[in-house]
Amino acid sequence: MDSDTDRERHREKMIKRKAVQDAEVASKAIAEKGLLIVHTGPGKGKSTAAFGLLLRAVGHGWKVGVVQFIKGAWETGERRAFAAFGDQVKWRTMGEGFTWETQDRERDIAAARAAWSVAAEMMADPEIRLIVLDELNVALRYEYLPLDKVVEALARRRRDLHVVVTGRNAKPQLIEAADLVTEMAAVKHHFAAGVKAQPGIEF
Repeated sequence: MDSDTDRERHREKMIKRKAVQDAEVASKAIAEKGLLIVHTGPGKGKSTAAFGLLLRAVGHGWKVGVVQFIKGAWETGERRAFAAFGDQVKWRTMGEGFTWETQDRERDIAAARAAWSVAAEMMADPEIRLIVLDELNVALRYEYLPLDKVVEALARRRRDLHVVVTGRNAKPQLIEAADLVTEMAAVKHHFAAGVKAQPGIEF
């Protein structure tokens, strides 16, 4: 049991902490702004985090969109789950699987270009407030899409549109243009211990 002195010390510490936090919040002058968010890094969880954000937006009644650039071979739990929201979620899986599976660069480029065309349509839709461009970083890494044009289009998006880009090896130009960048670190992964991808965890 804490003593009265310990409790009082804690209360005083939290009062000071709250004052610092309140001052920090009060210093922010921009009330709302569409953000360009990048989830990158070698660790697991980039798309998972993006879909969590998507769910939060749906909970606020927003209309949202997803364009998947590489993934396509698997029927995923998240796609099934978001289908329950009907027209509130536009979901387009445009990839044909991982690059080492297709083994056809021209086909991968064509799929990426088709996906980017769909993404551009979604960005132009004034009803959509958040878009997840899943694995776009991978398409940019392999130069399936022109980096300068993609970054320019993302920078020119309308002011109220949030865009989340996922995938390893985010390009420096995209990181520079982004408002928020999170890098997932690879500390430990069950795959290295021989555990295969599992429904409900990986897809």
